[in-house]
Amino acid sequence: MNPLSKRLFDVVFSALGLVALCVPFLFIALIIKATSKGPVFFRQQRVGRRGKLFTIVKFRTMYAGSERGGSVTAARDGRITPLGGFLRACKLDEFPQLWNVLIGRMSFVGPRPDVPGYADRLQGTDRRILELRPGITGPASLYFRNEEKLLASQKDPQEYNDAVIWPKKVELNLAYLETWSFRRDMGYILITIVPWADRWVKLVERTQELRS
Repeated sequence: MNPLSKRLFDVVFSALGLVALCVPFLFIALIIKATSKGPVFFRQQRVGRRGKLFTIVKFRTMYAGSERGGSVTAARDGRITPLGGFLRACKLDEFPQLWNVLIGRMSFVGPRPDVPGYADRLQGTDRRILELRPGITGPASLYFRNEEKLLASQKDPQEYNDAVIWPKKVELNLAYLETWSFRRDMGYILITIVPWADRWVKLVERTQELRS
């Protein structure tokens, strides 16, 4: 992995994105305030590069105080506001994370930042994942694009997340670390923006092949 080229891309395009999206930011913020009580932004401690904690910032998609109900969120979760459901489906709640990308706490592509507790489970070579900056998108995020719907179909969403989803994400994130390329990063970003470009499946499968 070339950390310099990856970081340069992150700085340039996060800065451009913050400037270009300032009006949509304001519009979304006003609608959030008008449709439900609570702050515009959701803030939470997450585990970042080298295990350091940082504060993730998103547009609030749940009713105020809902985070006490746990970190696993399934589709049709009663904690999600009507507007929040739309923002989550379109990934618009992620816009404020461009700031964390700009200042170096996150990257456009990488593992999704976990809440404290999950990173502690990483053992041996799996802890190499912590060498990466957390990402807004990445192979694991795309592989589990419909994660909330998948969890909603389980009797125990928390148990399924811990036993099935999280180990798979670890596998995919390790493969990403070992097979990174700038072209692959561009592919993940493209498919995040254009969901119907379903070639992401081939990207994930190719990543696993290269690792095996």
